[in-house]
Amino acid sequence: MKAGVATTGAELIRDGTNAIYRLPGEVVARVGPPGSGGIAARQIMASQWLADASIPVVRALDHVEQPTIIDDRPVTWWARLPEHRHADPAELGATLRRLHALAVPDSHSFPIVDPFDGLSDAIARGTVLSETERTWLRHLAEQLHTEYQALLPQLPLCLIHGDAWQGNVVVPSRGTPVLLDLDHMGIGPPQWDLVSLAADYTDFARITQSDYHAFVDAYGGYDMVRLPHTGDSQGAALGRLRPRQSPHQSHCGGGGSASSGLPAGQD
Repeated sequence: MKAGVATTGAELIRDGTNAIYRLPGEVVARVGPPGSGGIAARQIMASQWLADASIPVVRALDHVEQPTIIDDRPVTWWARLPEHRHADPAELGATLRRLHALAVPDSHSFPIVDPFDGLSDAIARGTVLSETERTWLRHLAEQLHTEYQALLPQLPLCLIHGDAWQGNVVVPSRGTPVLLDLDHMGIGPPQWDLVSLAADYTDFARITQSDYHAFVDAYGGYDMVRLPHTGDSQGAALGRLRPRQSPHQSHCGGGGSASSGLPAGQD
């Protein structure tokens, strides 16, 4: 094997955008799609950076070529985690609180997260959409992107996970929650990591009220569901994306922004 890792008897764990294999010696191989070597390299860098910052995170193997490129597909090599379960909402909230409290890293280390990156291509590739539906989605995406760009300067920035949900934080039977799936790690507003669970609660009823409140409390009291009521269209756009100030404090790189509507952070 090019990287010097034994692959005999590899067992497929998951086949999706990334194919995940269990290998001998407590090793996991993650095979990315063609042309995604840059993303794979950032995963390795993020794992090492977070470990140095004392954030429990899935560990990339040392002394192995990372990533190993085979036929334009990157392969990354990871230490297998012990038996584990998905985090509950409170554990997810506590993990995000620790992550967002880190000092903002050098912008050369992590990319600026653009939540709309790749969305136009995904809409264009849709195979079950009518042209009317595709046009409607394209216009909606453009409108939301414009509103997001107008809002972004008012928000604090910190290191965010970018795809924060309970399955991307796992809890071993003995130990603390561990952060996984580092594809989308970067610099961005903390709200992007919080909105998924808020939507799961308000729009899809995937979690209970008590679980959502446990998530909010574990994060520090910042509640994406508590929106301001404004009359003008721009205010309404901000209201959909920015929650009302809370008496509790938000944690974002050690400090909030005076213009963000977020209180200053605390450790």
